[in-house]
Amino acid sequence: MLALSRVEGTNGQRKDNMMARSKPSARNALKKLREQRDELDAQEARLRDEAAGELGKVLLECGAETIEPAQLKQLIRASLTIGIDDALKRLSPA
Repeated sequence: MLALSRVEGTNGQRKDNMMARSKPSARNALKKLREQRDELDAQEARLRDEAAGELGKVLLECGAETIEPAQLKQLIRASLTIGIDDALKRLSPA
């Protein structure tokens, strides 16, 4: 593909040049994609750590430090399986 380049001289003359536009190679595109993936992986790891901290604070605020981690994991998985709303209904006093 050719790109048009316009150059204006000092006396007002214009000159149009046709310049070839380089197409990124597949190798360069793959390299860029891998770099972006690495950046996203690092960002995900950072956000997971931040989310863990936020959730940890919530657990401590409601006294969940007395629950064994395995039990807490089991409770959350079961709640997600039946749905949070149903789990809350089952756990709420009637």
